[in-house]
Amino acid sequence: MVARKDDFALYCCELLSSAGPCTVKRMFGGFGIGVDGLSIAWVMDLGDGETLWLKADNDTRDLYEAAGCKRFTYTAKGVEKTVNYYSAPDETMESPQHMASWARLALEAALRARKAPAKRPAKARQPAARKRS
Repeated sequence: MVARKDDFALYCCELLSSAGPCTVKRMFGGFGIGVDGLSIAWVMDLGDGETLWLKADNDTRDLYEAAGCKRFTYTAKGVEKTVNYYSAPDETMESPQHMASWARLALEAALRARKAPAKRPAKARQPAARKRS
């Protein structure tokens, strides 16, 4: 029997089930995992095999780094770029119980990201030029 391309993504969705009912969608050559329309994880292969990448932000970044998680990094037009997703800690990949606290962290980061961004001050309008008669 041939394995489906999304088998690992579906397994990761099971691991993240403590965050809520998950959905898996194809995106950027990998998969996005969401809960209630919020992106909480990606499954992507950046050259080291398929990896579960969990949503992070300024409030949680230190936790991921302390656990030895790798930051999602890619190269675009010769420039290295990063996004706020980190690889899941190895030990969490064993069961939903091991993943539960990290799933909640990813969901909380997604909820904070959903909040409306701060409004920028409006630009001062220039008066229209008057026609000379």
